[in-house]
Amino acid sequence: MLLSSLNPLAVARGDDLPDAVRIDGRTLSRSDVLGAAGALARRIAGARRVAVLATPSVSTVVAVVGSLLAGVTVVPVPPDSGPAELDHILADSGAQAWLGAAPEGSPLPVVPVRVNARDWHGHPEPDPASIAFVLYTSGTTGAPKGVLLSRRAIAAGLDALAQAWQWTSKDTLVHGLPLFHVHGLILGLLGPLRVGSRLVHTGKPTPRAYAEAGGTLYFGVPTVWSRVTEDEESARALSGARLLVSGSAPLPVPVFERLAALTGLTPVERYGMSETMITLSTRADGERRPGWVGQPVEGVQTRIVGEDGVPVPHDGESIGGLQVRGPMLFDGYLNRPDATAESWTEDGWFVTGDVAAIDPEGFHRIVGRASTDLIKSGGYRIGAGEVETSLLGHPSVREVAVVGVPDDDLGQRIVAFVVGDGVDPDALIAHVASELSVHKRPREIRVVDALPRNAMGKVQKKLLL
Repeated sequence: MLLSSLNPLAVARGDDLPDAVRIDGRTLSRSDVLGAAGALARRIAGARRVAVLATPSVSTVVAVVGSLLAGVTVVPVPPDSGPAELDHILADSGAQAWLGAAPEGSPLPVVPVRVNARDWHGHPEPDPASIAFVLYTSGTTGAPKGVLLSRRAIAAGLDALAQAWQWTSKDTLVHGLPLFHVHGLILGLLGPLRVGSRLVHTGKPTPRAYAEAGGTLYFGVPTVWSRVTEDEESARALSGARLLVSGSAPLPVPVFERLAALTGLTPVERYGMSETMITLSTRADGERRPGWVGQPVEGVQTRIVGEDGVPVPHDGESIGGLQVRGPMLFDGYLNRPDATAESWTEDGWFVTGDVAAIDPEGFHRIVGRASTDLIKSGGYRIGAGEVETSLLGHPSVREVAVVGVPDDDLGQRIVAFVVGDGVDPDALIAHVASELSVHKRPREIRVVDALPRNAMGKVQKKLLL
């Protein structure tokens, strides 16, 4: 293993693997990663916090591993950050320098990352409770908040996923996800380093690149899997894999079913946040249902509560606010004690802000964000996801986002933003009314060319509103 099981994120030499990481047209052995990271760790020892422009590159891999070796906190920065976002992240995080490439005009000093340097000297084991990363949220409810993730939490999260997915050193993980979020960075880079499996980063997550990678384990967001299903040749090439994992946003049921039909593999869905990492997942050896994200991973507990704070029954239909607790949760928001306190209940549960249902077997279905996906219309509480699934089942609909907009009579009325071909609004409204309760039908269909999405493929519904 490349990452020690004794200290959560301390790098151990172990047996070499000549093709441990393939990224940006280069292939690194375990020795390459360790040697270059060790040389960097020696140069930054004693630093408190550093920024990394998280491009999918060898430099990013070495910068992250070198910082972990040195016990220095990493602030991953999206490469496409605008000036205001960049200024906020740097000022709020207190980053002292850039490792590797830096945006033009940045006032911080730059420490070069020399990927061909080698240093094998040992480094003191950092405290497992120390902060490994400050990950910034997408900022949909204000300025992005810095999520503090400890080494111990990351180790617990990765070990729980290795168990749930039967992830071992024999696997080859393939993905083309950004390296500044939990999905691509922690699961997609630190995961294979900790487990000891190979990593192939495709740069961009195109169907052809996935098909040519020859992996056993694939990560993708729903947009990636939707594009894969549109390229039947590439989709069928994935049939030799072991697991196809979807996350960061709900996987539409039609995409789930199409992917299963083309590859012979039922997708694994999971749920998590920057603040919690992955807390729910279907299992490698368990049931996988379209529209459901499975059961708690090892060490996690969940509950759903109503607006009155009373627990909601686990009947698979009743919905409530999802709360979680477990060893992989964050240590709070940097410089935001108010936001941190508001995120936790008095009895120690993290309030996710998502609405969910739980069935008697403990399977979870995520309805969506309480702020945008729980629609209160005519006295009913309606989950936007259920309406979206129905609309996606209509042949004229390619993409859809359902929101509740203020209405003097209903409180909120259901409006669907639809991307499609030959869309007939009246036919879509009738389609939903025929599949779901009549009160769940959209009152309005708005045809658009595209839906606003962030870097991880999540629809930004607040921009629609």
